[in-house]
Amino acid sequence: MSQVFRALSDPTRRRVLQLLRKGPLSAGEISDQFDVSKPTMSAHFAVLREADLVHAEKAGKAIIYHLKLSVLEEALLGFIDSFSPGAEAPDSREEITR
Repeated sequence: MSQVFRALSDPTRRRVLQLLRKGPLSAGEISDQFDVSKPTMSAHFAVLREADLVHAEKAGKAIIYHLKLSVLEEALLGFIDSFSPGAEAPDSREEITR
């Protein structure tokens, strides 16, 4: 899960995920939305793939990226669950009285 949060920590990668919510896009179509070099975008794509947030497929010379929403949902739900009332959290008052 740490790879997912590492991927989500960068605003460029979050924007890529937002773009992919509308449907699959080529690497070029995504890169055109940003004012950064192609190697920089390639590094962002690599982080997103490593976190399993996107799926890449070759279509001729292009690489088409697809959002893997299920992985993102699972990570976010796990994060939310860690703050739910039923989650065990240390009671700071117990630590003070010890």
